Amino acid sequence: MCGDTYPIISQIQFPGLITALTNLNPKEVVFKIKEILETDPHFLQFILKIVPINFICETNTKTISKIVQDNYKKFINEEDTFKISLKRRHHEKIERTNFIEETAKNIDNKVNLENPDKVIRIEILGNISGVSILEKNEIIKLKR
Repeated sequence: MCGDTYPIISQIQFPGLITALTNLNPKEVVFKIKEILETDPHFLQFILKIVPINFICETNTKTISKIVQDNYKKFINEEDTFKISLKRRHHEKIERTNFIEETAKNIDNKVNLENPDKVIRIEILGNISGVSILEKNEIIKLKR
């Protein structure tokens, strides 16, 4: 429905989570799903949230920080504020504050924790992590 002929949708080891791999830009897929929901609000009857992921890597502080450093300028303009959002599942060894400080230390933009222009969202799922650099409207949150 979003334009990808062969998306790969699968369950993962974390209850309540599924992944979808697409050949399309994940942010464009989110916008297409939003358009579908405008005409059919019950289309995703059992889905609560959809988060597009730009990069996938092993769960390693240096690897994740490098991905952010190498790519944030593609998504965050010089005048934009940002915050880092960390979601951890089955990987409590990464200490939140140190991890966020390490990841943010080379980003020149101003931090705004309350109302940022962009969010660097890091999803840790055990040994695999996803990194996204998002605007507020690029996450679908459905109210049930």
